[in-house]
Amino acid sequence: MYPRIRDLRVDKDLSQTELAKTLGMSQTGYSKYETGENDIPTAILIRLAQFYHTSVDYLLGLTENPAPYR
Repeated sequence: MYPRIRDLRVDKDLSQTELAKTLGMSQTGYSKYETGENDIPTAILIRLAQFYHTSVDYLLGLTENPAPYR
């Protein structure tokens, strides 16, 4: 359901465990976001967008433009 967060993580050569630690959560919890088993809370979406220097809209697949908003 959220393929972009997986693709961005893989592009940065990060494991789920490494990214989960950055977000202050468990690997299992983060994995459920990537698979769509759990919806991503707004606060986590914002942190991911900041971490990847992109927009929440890009993470959610609402735009093809990865540039963050000004």
